[in-house]
Amino acid sequence: MNHPLRSLFLDMDSYFASIEQHLNPRLRGIPVGVAPMLAESTCCIAASYEAKAFGVKTGTRVSDARVMCPGIVIVPSRPPIYVNFHHRIVEIVESCTHVDHVLSIDEMVCWLPTNLRTDSAVETISRAIKAKLTSEFSPAVRCSIGVAPNGWLAKTASKMRKPDGFFIIRSEHLPEVLHELSLGDLHGIGTNMELRLHSQGIHTVEQLCAAPKELLRGIWGGIEGERLWHRIRGEVTEDYDANPTKRSISHGHVLAPEMRNPPKALPVIHRLIQKAALRMRDGGFLAGALELDLRFTNRESWSGSAGFVETADSLFLTHMLKTLWAARPHQKVDILRANIVLHKLIREAQFTPSLFDRESNGRIDLLNKTMDRITGKFGKEALYLGGAHGALDTAQPKIAFKHIPNVKIEG
Repeated sequence: MNHPLRSLFLDMDSYFASIEQHLNPRLRGIPVGVAPMLAESTCCIAASYEAKAFGVKTGTRVSDARVMCPGIVIVPSRPPIYVNFHHRIVEIVESCTHVDHVLSIDEMVCWLPTNLRTDSAVETISRAIKAKLTSEFSPAVRCSIGVAPNGWLAKTASKMRKPDGFFIIRSEHLPEVLHELSLGDLHGIGTNMELRLHSQGIHTVEQLCAAPKELLRGIWGGIEGERLWHRIRGEVTEDYDANPTKRSISHGHVLAPEMRNPPKALPVIHRLIQKAALRMRDGGFLAGALELDLRFTNRESWSGSAGFVETADSLFLTHMLKTLWAARPHQKVDILRANIVLHKLIREAQFTPSLFDRESNGRIDLLNKTMDRITGKFGKEALYLGGAHGALDTAQPKIAFKHIPNVKIEG
């Protein structure tokens, strides 16, 4: 069965070291190690690719690194600077496609909307991200990008052509495209797990791919082995890509200065709720509560919430949004940031609709699904509820579309 490209995974190349090379051009092109302090007894927490060519890697003792790589420059780490650059990098990626999850300071994953699941679309996005990193910073700051039918495969793809790589794992090439890897290259297979695989006669990725689901479940001692079997085949596994126990789906946006006045901010917030609802439907969820979080330019913050019978109807959710918006304090104060959160999620299959409203619910469901198909085929500007009118031109690059944003990291 062929699965569409759903996930784009971005991994910054030698992140800490690359930032140091960016800030100090004299370090570019030469081996660099980043250590917690300038002491021979400490270990490198990062190494540039020039240093990695000599075998220096994370965890290498500084004194050993100097032996392995004569001439290596050891610099002290500067975490606040790396964090600051991280946020700027997230903004750059957001301007090209929405960041679904920030997994670490140098890794993030983006869930692709249905209209951006082609080779040409993801290639365009990836080129734009790389170009913006270069123009915003310098050629020293690079990333590798992987695209695949699920997040686990996209992460794997991002490692397969480093540095400054771009690789697509297509469903029709699975699992053979993985055979070039070693077991330790696969996310979730550490030294101990590799030994357990060896004990069962599995020494290569090709053998792993051919192993039956039941055998992998036994080796892992539970469901994780079975999930790996499905991931290898391009399937979306709920724990990695669409966790059924997910507590919320949210979309957030820092408003541009010209959009902070309340009348202009409201269409942007309408756009957020429509995108959150679309993302929720795509994941097969319904929400039982809506929260609106606002941060004002006077540094005050406010949150309002409302509960209701579980739904994924965009029109109903916009009505609830209007109620919360009317209840906000500081009615005339500009809005700096807005965040929409859909709470109390349940799977659509778990919901029992009212017997008395079955016909009405069917029409509403058909309407939402029809809108989703149109925007999926023709793009997000093709069709939207009127409340969002005016938000597209000014806020489009920064508004999350059909993704779960990382404004609040949810488990």
